[in-house]
Amino acid sequence: MQQACDELAAPILEWCAEHAIKIACAESLTGGLLADAFVRIPGASQVFLGSAVTYDIRAKASVLHVDPVLLQESGAVDPRVARQMARLTAQLFSQPEYDGRVIGLSTTGVAGPGPDGDKPAGLVYIGVSFPTIFDNLRNTPETALRLHLQGTREIIRHRTVCCVLENLSHFTACSQDAFLY
Repeated sequence: MQQACDELAAPILEWCAEHAIKIACAESLTGGLLADAFVRIPGASQVFLGSAVTYDIRAKASVLHVDPVLLQESGAVDPRVARQMARLTAQLFSQPEYDGRVIGLSTTGVAGPGPDGDKPAGLVYIGVSFPTIFDNLRNTPETALRLHLQGTREIIRHRTVCCVLENLSHFTACSQDAFLY
């Protein structure tokens, strides 16, 4: 699985570097694995800004500023939380010189081995927040994808990272011909 992630991450980083795009992450169940998928690739520092590991639900509110009412009512495993985490991490890591060109990624879910309340092990949401420069390519600036993964805790965590990379890879591949500077 590690090799597959490396093979996905490398061209994403290359594409982002070519287009002056940065990447920032907010991680919960992956606990730094998504960041690791990027920093394993030589030259990642040109693109990858960092990752906020907000494993605790209160950290999502205090560090990322995810809506505490939403967290209390829905819990952390929710598509709206994933979208907010992605958008807010892009804002957290953004700098004026990046000109809003930061993709925010997020992971939140239940790695298991058992359920978390009424949410089963393997239920995961990944969030992506696209910079406004992609408005001509996307219907919405933020999206969340629901995953139903099977396997051990470690398999669910690693598969989540692969799914994030697969989806981002698909987006960068689709954007190559249509990207506007």
